[in-house]
Amino acid sequence: MAIDVPASAPLRARRSAGAYVTPVLAALFVIGFVFLLVKNIQHDGFAYFAEISFIGLTNGAVYALVALGYTLVYGILELINFAHGDVFMLGGMISGTMLISVFGLTASSSTGFLVVAILGSLAVAMVACGLINATIEMIAYRPLRGAPRLAPLITAIGMSFILQNIAIAWKGPSYISIPSVLPRSDVFAIGTADFTWDKFIVLLVTLPVLVALLWLVLRTRQGKAMRATAQDRDAAAMMGINVNRTISFTFLIAGGLAGSAGLLYALYFHEVRYDTGFQLGLIAFTAAVLGGIGNLPGAVLGALLIGFIQAYNEGLSWHMPGSDWTQSIVFAILILILVFRPEGLLGERTPEGG
Repeated sequence: MAIDVPASAPLRARRSAGAYVTPVLAALFVIGFVFLLVKNIQHDGFAYFAEISFIGLTNGAVYALVALGYTLVYGILELINFAHGDVFMLGGMISGTMLISVFGLTASSSTGFLVVAILGSLAVAMVACGLINATIEMIAYRPLRGAPRLAPLITAIGMSFILQNIAIAWKGPSYISIPSVLPRSDVFAIGTADFTWDKFIVLLVTLPVLVALLWLVLRTRQGKAMRATAQDRDAAAMMGINVNRTISFTFLIAGGLAGSAGLLYALYFHEVRYDTGFQLGLIAFTAAVLGGIGNLPGAVLGALLIGFIQAYNEGLSWHMPGSDWTQSIVFAILILILVFRPEGLLGERTPEGG
Protein backbone atom coordinates (compact mmCIF):
# COMPACT_ATOMS: atom_id res chain seq x y z
CA MET A 1 0.00 0.00 0.00
CA ALA A 2 1.38 3.38 -0.98
CA ILE A 3 2.16 5.87 1.75
CA ASP A 4 1.50 9.52 1.04
CA VAL A 5 4.10 11.97 2.32
CA PRO A 6 2.47 15.16 3.63
CA ALA A 7 3.41 18.34 1.82
CA SER A 8 4.54 19.79 5.13
CA ALA A 9 7.10 17.05 5.67
CA PRO A 10 10.69 18.28 5.82
CA LEU A 11 12.50 18.40 2.51
CA ARG A 12 15.15 16.00 3.78
CA ALA A 13 12.51 13.38 4.56
CA ARG A 14 10.96 13.66 1.12
CA ARG A 15 14.18 13.42 -0.84
CA SER A 16 15.07 10.04 -2.23
CA ALA A 17 18.21 8.24 -1.16
CA GLY A 18 19.60 8.67 -4.66
CA ALA A 19 19.85 12.41 -4.12
CA TYR A 20 22.68 11.80 -1.66
CA VAL A 21 24.61 9.31 -3.78
CA THR A 22 26.16 11.84 -6.17
CA PRO A 23 27.64 14.18 -3.50
CA VAL A 24 29.05 11.22 -1.57
CA LEU A 25 30.63 9.67 -4.66
CA ALA A 26 32.00 13.06 -5.73
CA ALA A 27 33.51 13.63 -2.27
CA LEU A 28 35.12 10.18 -2.28
CA PHE A 29 36.52 10.79 -5.78
CA VAL A 30 38.00 14.16 -4.78
CA ILE A 31 39.51 12.73 -1.59
CA GLY A 32 41.06 9.83 -3.52
CA PHE A 33 42.40 12.12 -6.22
CA VAL A 34 43.94 14.51 -3.69
CA PHE A 35 45.51 11.58 -1.83
CA LEU A 36 46.99 10.33 -5.10
CA LEU A 37 48.45 13.77 -5.88
CA VAL A 38 49.94 14.10 -2.39
CA LYS A 39 51.62 10.70 -2.67
CA ASN A 40 53.02 11.64 -6.09
CA ILE A 41 54.39 14.92 -4.70
CA GLN A 42 56.13 12.93 -1.97
CA HIS A 43 57.43 10.43 -4.53
CA ASP A 44 58.54 12.80 -7.33
CA GLY A 45 59.09 16.07 -5.46
CA PHE A 46 57.17 19.35 -5.58
CA ALA A 47 59.30 20.86 -8.35
CA TYR A 48 58.49 18.03 -10.75
CA PHE A 49 54.81 18.23 -9.78
CA ALA A 50 54.83 21.97 -10.54
CA GLU A 51 56.42 21.28 -13.93
CA ILE A 52 53.66 18.82 -14.80
CA SER A 53 51.04 21.31 -13.57
CA PHE A 54 52.40 23.95 -15.96
CA ILE A 55 51.95 21.48 -18.83
CA GLY A 56 48.39 20.76 -17.71
CA LEU A 57 47.61 24.47 -17.54
CA THR A 58 48.89 25.00 -21.09
CA ASN A 59 47.01 22.01 -22.50
CA GLY A 60 43.85 23.13 -20.71
CA ALA A 61 44.12 26.59 -22.27
CA VAL A 62 44.15 25.07 -25.78
CA TYR A 63 41.23 22.77 -24.89
CA ALA A 64 39.32 25.78 -23.54
CA LEU A 65 39.33 27.55 -26.91
CA VAL A 66 37.86 24.48 -28.61
CA ALA A 67 35.41 23.76 -25.78
CA LEU A 68 34.07 27.31 -25.95
CA GLY A 69 33.17 26.75 -29.59
CA TYR A 70 31.16 23.65 -28.64
CA THR A 71 29.37 25.44 -25.82
CA LEU A 72 28.57 28.55 -27.90
CA VAL A 73 26.85 26.53 -30.61
CA TYR A 74 25.04 24.28 -28.12
CA GLY A 75 23.87 27.28 -26.12
CA ILE A 76 22.16 28.86 -29.12
CA LEU A 77 21.00 25.79 -31.12
CA GLU A 78 21.25 22.88 -28.65
CA LEU A 79 23.35 21.18 -31.32
CA ILE A 80 26.52 19.19 -30.67
CA ASN A 81 28.62 20.34 -33.62
CA PHE A 82 30.92 17.34 -33.98
CA ALA A 83 32.53 19.01 -37.01
CA HIS A 84 33.94 21.71 -34.72
CA GLY A 85 37.04 19.67 -33.86
CA ASP A 86 37.80 19.26 -37.55
CA VAL A 87 37.46 23.00 -38.10
CA PHE A 88 40.12 23.31 -35.39
CA MET A 89 42.27 20.81 -37.31
CA LEU A 90 41.96 22.86 -40.48
CA GLY A 91 42.96 25.90 -38.43
CA GLY A 92 46.15 24.10 -37.46
CA MET A 93 46.88 23.20 -41.08
CA ILE A 94 46.16 26.74 -42.29
CA SER A 95 48.40 28.14 -39.55
CA GLY A 96 51.20 25.70 -40.40
CA THR A 97 50.96 26.62 -44.08
CA MET A 98 51.07 30.34 -43.27
CA LEU A 99 54.04 29.98 -40.92
CA ILE A 100 56.11 27.76 -43.22
CA SER A 101 55.10 28.57 -46.81
CA VAL A 102 54.06 32.23 -46.55
CA PHE A 103 56.27 33.65 -43.81
CA GLY A 104 59.07 31.10 -44.15
CA LEU A 105 59.46 30.97 -40.38
CA THR A 106 62.45 29.07 -38.97
CA ALA A 107 63.98 28.55 -35.56
CA SER A 108 66.52 31.27 -36.34
CA SER A 109 63.94 33.96 -37.22
CA SER A 110 64.17 37.21 -35.27
CA THR A 111 61.76 37.97 -32.43
CA GLY A 112 60.09 40.83 -34.30
CA PHE A 113 59.48 38.72 -37.39
CA LEU A 114 58.24 35.87 -35.16
CA VAL A 115 55.59 38.13 -33.61
CA VAL A 116 54.46 39.40 -37.02
CA ALA A 117 54.27 35.85 -38.42
CA ILE A 118 52.28 34.55 -35.44
CA LEU A 119 49.81 37.46 -35.45
CA GLY A 120 49.39 37.27 -39.23
CA SER A 121 48.83 33.51 -39.13
CA LEU A 122 46.42 33.92 -36.21
CA ALA A 123 44.33 36.45 -38.14
CA VAL A 124 44.19 34.30 -41.27
CA ALA A 125 43.36 31.12 -39.32
CA MET A 126 40.59 32.78 -37.30
CA VAL A 127 38.97 34.39 -40.35
CA ALA A 128 39.24 31.25 -42.50
CA CYS A 129 37.89 28.91 -39.80
CA GLY A 130 35.13 31.37 -38.92
CA LEU A 131 33.99 31.46 -42.54
CA ILE A 132 34.23 27.67 -42.84
CA ASN A 133 32.11 27.20 -39.73
CA ALA A 134 29.51 29.77 -40.81
CA THR A 135 29.32 28.14 -44.25
CA ILE A 136 28.75 24.73 -42.65
CA GLU A 137 25.87 26.20 -40.63
CA MET A 138 24.32 27.82 -43.68
CA ILE A 139 24.59 24.77 -45.96
CA ALA A 140 24.23 21.79 -43.62
CA TYR A 141 22.47 22.86 -40.42
CA ARG A 142 20.09 25.67 -41.35
CA PRO A 143 17.89 23.52 -43.66
CA LEU A 144 17.50 21.02 -40.80
CA ARG A 145 16.65 23.53 -38.09
CA GLY A 146 13.06 22.33 -37.78
CA ALA A 147 13.92 18.64 -38.21
CA PRO A 148 14.13 16.09 -35.37
CA ARG A 149 17.33 16.45 -33.33
CA LEU A 150 18.82 13.24 -34.69
CA ALA A 151 19.01 14.67 -38.23
CA PRO A 152 21.38 17.61 -37.51
CA LEU A 153 23.42 15.38 -35.18
CA ILE A 154 24.02 12.84 -37.96
CA THR A 155 24.73 15.72 -40.35
CA ALA A 156 27.36 17.08 -37.93
CA ILE A 157 29.10 13.69 -37.86
CA GLY A 158 28.96 13.58 -41.66
CA MET A 159 30.48 17.06 -41.92
CA SER A 160 33.28 15.89 -39.62
CA PHE A 161 34.24 13.14 -42.07
CA ILE A 162 33.94 15.52 -45.03
CA LEU A 163 36.39 17.96 -43.43
CA GLN A 164 38.80 15.13 -42.62
CA ASN A 165 38.75 14.01 -46.24
CA ILE A 166 39.33 17.59 -47.39
CA ALA A 167 42.39 17.67 -45.13
CA ILE A 168 43.66 14.37 -46.58
CA ALA A 169 43.18 15.64 -50.13
CA TRP A 170 45.00 18.86 -49.25
CA LYS A 171 47.90 17.69 -47.07
CA GLY A 172 47.81 13.90 -47.25
CA PRO A 173 47.42 11.37 -44.41
CA SER A 174 50.80 12.03 -42.76
CA TYR A 175 51.64 14.51 -40.04
CA ILE A 176 52.52 18.07 -41.02
CA SER A 177 55.59 19.18 -39.09
CA ILE A 178 55.80 22.74 -37.82
CA PRO A 179 59.25 23.97 -36.75
CA SER A 180 59.85 24.73 -33.08
CA VAL A 181 59.99 28.52 -33.23
CA LEU A 182 58.72 29.59 -29.80
CA PRO A 183 61.43 30.56 -27.31
CA ARG A 184 62.00 28.11 -24.48
CA SER A 185 63.77 30.37 -22.01
CA ASP A 186 62.31 30.76 -18.52
CA VAL A 187 59.59 33.27 -17.65
CA PHE A 188 59.87 32.31 -13.98
CA ALA A 189 60.91 29.29 -11.97
CA ILE A 190 59.72 27.52 -8.82
CA GLY A 191 62.78 25.72 -7.56
CA THR A 192 63.90 23.60 -10.50
CA ALA A 193 60.48 23.83 -12.19
CA ASP A 194 60.46 26.46 -14.90
CA PHE A 195 57.57 28.07 -16.75
CA THR A 196 58.93 28.67 -20.24
CA TRP A 197 57.99 31.21 -22.88
CA ASP A 198 56.40 28.65 -25.23
CA LYS A 199 53.81 27.87 -22.55
CA PHE A 200 53.41 31.51 -21.58
CA ILE A 201 52.73 32.56 -25.19
CA VAL A 202 49.87 30.03 -25.34
CA LEU A 203 48.31 31.69 -22.27
CA LEU A 204 49.17 35.14 -23.65
CA VAL A 205 47.01 34.42 -26.71
CA THR A 206 44.30 32.44 -24.91
CA LEU A 207 43.44 34.76 -22.02
CA PRO A 208 42.65 37.90 -24.09
CA VAL A 209 40.52 35.79 -26.46
CA LEU A 210 38.53 34.37 -23.54
CA VAL A 211 38.05 37.80 -21.96
CA ALA A 212 36.99 39.31 -25.30
CA LEU A 213 34.47 36.50 -25.80
CA LEU A 214 32.92 37.03 -22.36
CA TRP A 215 32.74 40.77 -23.04
CA LEU A 216 31.10 40.14 -26.42
CA VAL A 217 28.45 37.81 -25.03
CA LEU A 218 27.69 39.70 -21.82
CA ARG A 219 28.19 43.37 -22.70
CA THR A 220 27.48 44.00 -26.37
CA ARG A 221 24.27 44.38 -28.38
CA GLN A 222 25.17 41.35 -30.49
CA GLY A 223 25.79 39.37 -27.32
CA LYS A 224 22.33 40.26 -26.05
CA ALA A 225 20.91 39.06 -29.37
CA MET A 226 22.82 35.79 -28.96
CA ARG A 227 21.50 35.27 -25.44
CA ALA A 228 17.95 36.13 -26.48
CA THR A 229 18.11 33.71 -29.42
CA ALA A 230 19.48 30.99 -27.14
CA GLN A 231 16.61 31.52 -24.69
CA ASP A 232 13.74 31.60 -27.20
CA ARG A 233 14.27 31.91 -30.96
CA ASP A 234 10.62 32.68 -31.73
CA ALA A 235 10.36 35.40 -29.09
CA ALA A 236 13.68 36.88 -30.24
CA ALA A 237 12.40 37.05 -33.83
CA MET A 238 9.24 38.81 -32.67
CA MET A 239 11.39 41.38 -30.87
CA GLY A 240 13.12 42.24 -34.16
CA ILE A 241 16.27 40.12 -33.82
CA ASN A 242 17.55 38.59 -37.05
CA VAL A 243 17.80 35.00 -35.82
CA ASN A 244 19.57 33.60 -38.89
CA ARG A 245 22.22 36.31 -38.79
CA THR A 246 22.71 35.84 -35.05
CA ILE A 247 23.19 32.09 -35.41
CA SER A 248 25.60 32.58 -38.32
CA PHE A 249 27.53 35.10 -36.22
CA THR A 250 27.76 32.56 -33.39
CA PHE A 251 29.18 29.95 -35.76
CA LEU A 252 31.59 32.58 -37.10
CA ILE A 253 32.88 33.32 -33.58
CA ALA A 254 33.09 29.61 -32.69
CA GLY A 255 35.09 28.97 -35.85
CA GLY A 256 37.42 31.85 -35.02
CA LEU A 257 38.06 30.28 -31.61
CA ALA A 258 38.84 26.97 -33.32
CA GLY A 259 41.25 28.75 -35.67
CA SER A 260 43.12 30.38 -32.78
CA ALA A 261 43.32 27.02 -31.01
CA GLY A 262 44.67 25.44 -34.20
CA LEU A 263 47.50 27.97 -34.35
CA LEU A 264 48.43 27.45 -30.70
CA TYR A 265 48.31 23.68 -31.11
CA ALA A 266 50.57 23.83 -34.18
CA LEU A 267 53.08 26.08 -32.41
CA TYR A 268 53.11 24.12 -29.16
CA PHE A 269 52.85 20.50 -30.35
CA HIS A 270 54.63 21.02 -33.71
CA GLU A 271 52.51 18.61 -35.77
CA VAL A 272 48.98 18.34 -37.14
CA ARG A 273 47.22 15.52 -38.97
CA TYR A 274 43.80 15.01 -40.53
CA ASP A 275 42.45 13.18 -37.45
CA THR A 276 43.92 15.56 -34.85
CA GLY A 277 40.65 17.47 -34.61
CA PHE A 278 38.59 14.33 -34.06
CA GLN A 279 40.70 13.23 -31.11
CA LEU A 280 41.12 16.63 -29.49
CA GLY A 281 37.53 17.59 -30.31
CA LEU A 282 36.22 14.72 -28.23
CA ILE A 283 38.42 15.81 -25.31
CA ALA A 284 37.19 19.40 -25.66
CA PHE A 285 33.59 18.20 -25.88
CA THR A 286 34.09 16.25 -22.66
CA ALA A 287 35.50 19.42 -21.08
CA ALA A 288 32.43 21.39 -22.18
CA VAL A 289 30.08 18.75 -20.73
CA LEU A 290 32.12 18.56 -17.52
CA GLY A 291 31.90 22.29 -16.93
CA GLY A 292 28.30 22.59 -18.09
CA ILE A 293 27.71 22.75 -21.83
CA GLY A 294 26.17 26.08 -22.74
CA ASN A 295 28.04 27.78 -19.87
CA LEU A 296 31.12 29.77 -20.94
CA PRO A 297 32.98 29.84 -17.58
CA GLY A 298 32.06 26.17 -17.16
CA ALA A 299 33.70 25.28 -20.47
CA VAL A 300 36.93 26.96 -19.36
CA LEU A 301 36.81 25.24 -15.96
CA GLY A 302 36.14 21.84 -17.53
CA ALA A 303 38.98 22.31 -20.04
CA LEU A 304 41.47 23.23 -17.33
CA LEU A 305 40.42 20.24 -15.22
CA ILE A 306 40.80 17.87 -18.18
CA GLY A 307 44.18 19.43 -18.97
CA PHE A 308 45.42 18.87 -15.41
CA ILE A 309 44.02 15.32 -15.25
CA GLN A 310 45.72 14.41 -18.53
CA ALA A 311 49.03 15.93 -17.48
CA TYR A 312 49.02 14.24 -14.08
CA ASN A 313 48.06 10.87 -15.57
CA GLU A 314 50.79 11.01 -18.21
CA GLY A 315 53.50 12.77 -16.20
CA LEU A 316 53.32 11.50 -12.63
CA SER A 317 54.73 8.09 -11.82
CA TRP A 318 53.30 6.81 -8.51
CA HIS A 319 50.42 4.41 -9.33
CA MET A 320 49.22 6.44 -12.34
CA PRO A 321 47.76 4.52 -15.32
CA GLY A 322 49.91 6.30 -17.92
CA SER A 323 49.34 7.79 -21.36
CA ASP A 324 47.75 4.64 -22.81
CA TRP A 325 44.79 5.19 -20.48
CA THR A 326 44.28 8.93 -21.05
CA GLN A 327 41.39 8.66 -23.49
CA SER A 328 39.72 5.96 -21.39
CA ILE A 329 39.91 8.20 -18.32
CA VAL A 330 38.55 11.21 -20.23
CA PHE A 331 35.59 9.27 -21.60
CA ALA A 332 34.95 7.64 -18.22
CA ILE A 333 34.63 11.17 -16.83
CA LEU A 334 32.19 11.99 -19.65
CA ILE A 335 30.04 8.94 -18.84
CA LEU A 336 30.05 9.65 -15.10
CA ILE A 337 29.05 13.27 -15.66
CA LEU A 338 26.22 12.29 -18.00
CA VAL A 339 24.95 9.70 -15.49
CA PHE A 340 25.27 11.58 -12.20
CA ARG A 341 25.28 15.29 -13.11
CA PRO A 342 24.26 15.86 -16.75
CA GLU A 343 24.10 19.64 -16.27
CA GLY A 344 27.84 19.73 -15.48
CA LEU A 345 29.71 21.47 -12.68
CA LEU A 346 28.47 25.01 -13.36
CA GLY A 347 25.40 24.33 -15.47
CA GLU A 348 21.80 24.52 -14.34
CA ARG A 349 19.35 21.63 -14.54
CA THR A 350 16.78 22.15 -17.25
CA PRO A 351 13.37 20.47 -17.68
CA GLU A 352 15.10 18.07 -20.09
CA GLY A 353 17.64 17.20 -17.46
CA GLY A 354 20.64 18.56 -19.31
